[in-house]
Amino acid sequence: MPVDINNIFITHPRCRELVLEAEFAGFPRNVCSWIKGIYSTVMEAKDIQYVIAVTQGDCSFTHALMEIFECRGIKTIPFAYPYGRDYDMLKLQVEKLMEYFGTEWETVWDWKEKLDAVRRRVHYLDELTWRQNRVRGFINHLYQVSCSDFNLDLPGFAQDLEQVISKAEGSPPEHGFLRLGYIGVPPICPDLYDYLETIGARVVFNEVQRQFSMPFVAADLVEQYRQYTYPYDVFARIKDIQEQARLRRLDGIIHYAQTFCFRQMQDLILRERIDIPILTLEGDKPDRLDARSRMRVDSFVQMLKK
Repeated sequence: MPVDINNIFITHPRCRELVLEAEFAGFPRNVCSWIKGIYSTVMEAKDIQYVIAVTQGDCSFTHALMEIFECRGIKTIPFAYPYGRDYDMLKLQVEKLMEYFGTEWETVWDWKEKLDAVRRRVHYLDELTWRQNRVRGFINHLYQVSCSDFNLDLPGFAQDLEQVISKAEGSPPEHGFLRLGYIGVPPICPDLYDYLETIGARVVFNEVQRQFSMPFVAADLVEQYRQYTYPYDVFARIKDIQEQARLRRLDGIIHYAQTFCFRQMQDLILRERIDIPILTLEGDKPDRLDARSRMRVDSFVQMLKK
């Protein structure tokens, strides 16, 4: 059963300690906390047999992390999203992964159909968030980000999702919130969503989390992964953000940047190309939103309200 190690790490009751354990093992301070958390999570787990490492299109630290895992006796399997979205190169990567696990296209298509059915219901939950104002920003974040591994239990995830949808459909719409977008990697301080709602703002667009739910469903699996914006250049992301900002009538955007992540550099381009107010918020270790960040969020929301 595939699992997104990021999800195990960030929901681990000792997630902050896992980061420290990686530093005690020798990881430099100026390495992203997600990488350190992933390392300690894998070291602690007894049932992870292989790690699929995205060597292109995700984190710039992945190559070195793969080498460390190899030194610890953990098997790693590389997967690279080709820069430029080349169809043939991406298909080759998919087929190499299929060969490694000894599966055929028929099996892949069967699973794609099952996963797409659940993804379509997550897309509906997203609509209930931004179109009908019936779902909180954190719930929107949670169910979309969980599409990376469906909590290791697709039927259980689908059943839980239907209960959330049913509850939302029966709830009155909530109006009066500022409508915010959240762009960038998922936050290492998830209480950001609830805090925003205490000061009159709600996230109605979670950019990368929405990508995890594969909003551009295509009949061809390779084409579907070509349309997935996260692992390629920033310009497709910007096009998607601009379209969704207009569609969802966003008042402002919070750009979350993880400390020591190369994606921080893209903040420059995002600010130049996106024509609505943006607050750039940086997070380091897993924790609650710190006082300085709260003050910056407060000021941003107050500015938008004027």
